[in-house]
Amino acid sequence: PAPAMVGAPARYLVFFQYFGTRYSGVMETKSDQALVGVQNYLEKAAQKLRPSAPIKFHISSRTDSGVHALANAAHLDVQRAAGKAAFSGKQLVQGLNYHLKPEPIRILSAQRVPSTFHARFCALSRTYIYRLLLGCAHYSQIPVFERDLCWAPAGGPLDIQAMREAAKSLLGTHDFSTFRSLNSETPFQCPVRTLLQLEIQPAPGFLSHHYEPRGLEFWEVKFKSKAFLYRQVRRMVGALVAVGQGKLAPRDIQELLEVKDARAFPPHAMAPASGLFLKCVEY
Repeated sequence: PAPAMVGAPARYLVFFQYFGTRYSGVMETKSDQALVGVQNYLEKAAQKLRPSAPIKFHISSRTDSGVHALANAAHLDVQRAAGKAAFSGKQLVQGLNYHLKPEPIRILSAQRVPSTFHARFCALSRTYIYRLLLGCAHYSQIPVFERDLCWAPAGGPLDIQAMREAAKSLLGTHDFSTFRSLNSETPFQCPVRTLLQLEIQPAPGFLSHHYEPRGLEFWEVKFKSKAFLYRQVRRMVGALVAVGQGKLAPRDIQELLEVKDARAFPPHAMAPASGLFLKCVEY
């Protein structure tokens, strides 16, 4: 984009990551809560850059309490005092990160974008990774370095082949009503989504090659779509794990899709937040 006139706000696209355990989610919350949103910390850091107007982060992808992001995205407008040049991307990254410490939130990159750009509506796709840990007979066997970063479902090994068979039903364009949690936005949101990718693959654990003899196995379930419904990924993972445990048959996933009713989803089958990571947002 052309250089902005002096005093006009500059719009930036920023990518940022966070360890989600200690936040109420990514979105802004009232600041008097015990847990607040990642956005609260981002905007507090931005105000310390002394802009001439308050800075608001318009976040691409909403993540829940306890969910992590390897790279979420947002756009923001920065208006500086007359006579001050717009920040370069590098200056913005360094300034925000300086004021974000000691929070486990990091700005990865920042770049100037046109004033018509919108981080949420211009996104082409979003990719999530869900990390599973197999081989734990009890929660206490989860390595300390993996705590809050994976889900170790109880009850022995999973039938990965059955899970992959079930996953085929979820690919493509469907009404995912059964696979969303109800919230205040449900009545206004179309439940049709297109799942572009769903893969279940073995994956490395953090430092796991140092304790391989314990028989722990890490797996990743990868989902890609233009957009997801509220808690859709966690419900899909929970249903696939139920298939892996033999509690559901692969054909039950197809039947759940066809019912198109959130209340038909098996109780307690939703995967916990701790294993979920927003991997990337593509533009």
